[in-house]
Amino acid sequence: MSNLVYKLNPMPALLPQDKLDRLAKLETATIGHFYHYGFAAGAIRPVLPGKVVAATVATLAIPGPDSTLLHHCLSQVGPGYFLAVDRLGDTKYACWGGGVTRMASLVGLAGGCVDGPHTDTAEVAEQDFAMWSRGASPVTTRLYDTGGGFNVPVSIGGAAVLPGYAVLADDSGVLFIAPEDLDEVLEAGEEKTEKGRIGEAKIAAGTHLGEVSGASAMVRARTAD
Repeated sequence: MSNLVYKLNPMPALLPQDKLDRLAKLETATIGHFYHYGFAAGAIRPVLPGKVVAATVATLAIPGPDSTLLHHCLSQVGPGYFLAVDRLGDTKYACWGGGVTRMASLVGLAGGCVDGPHTDTAEVAEQDFAMWSRGASPVTTRLYDTGGGFNVPVSIGGAAVLPGYAVLADDSGVLFIAPEDLDEVLEAGEEKTEKGRIGEAKIAAGTHLGEVSGASAMVRARTAD
C-alpha cells in the first residue's frame, strides 16, 4: 500500500513524568541563556496567557486548506502528549478551531502548537486549552483528503522536531528538546534558575544589576587608567 498520501507512524513513548515535572518548573527564557536548539520562531505565541506545558511531542504535517488528518489523528493522542502541527508553509488557513479544541480537551491532550493560524479564539478560551499559534484567522481548512504525515519529522517555527521530543511551552514561546539533551538541559536549567533567584534577592536588597551580573566589573576593567 502506498504511503505517498498518508504517512502514519506509531505514537512515541511518553517521556518519564518526573523529568517533565522538573521541566515544567523551568522557563523557556531561562533555558534560552545556554541552549541554542529547538526554539520555535517568536511569531508562534500563546493563544491564552499564563499557560505552561511540559509534555511529550507527537507531530503532524498537513498541507494548506486540508485538515483531514488532524481530525483523524486526534483519536490517537491523549494525556501526556503535545501535538505539534507543521502547516508545510501555509499561513492563511486555520486548521485548529473550536471543534478540534473540544476534541483535544476530551482526549486529555496536554496542549498543541500550530505553525500557522488558529481560529475560534473564544472557544479555545472557553475550553481553557493550552495552545500556541501564529495568530488568529477566519479562513479555515476543509476535509479535502489530500494527505499528510502523522509522527513524522516536522519544522515548527524553524525548529526541527521529531516525535518523542520534549516540549516546554510558556508565555515566552515554545521549545522542543531532543530526549538525549533533556537531562543536561534540566540540570543546567535548574542551576541557572537557582542562580537567578539568588541574584534577584541581591537586587531586591539594593545591589545594582551590573554588580550582580558582573557587567560593571567588565566595564571598569576596560576603562581603568
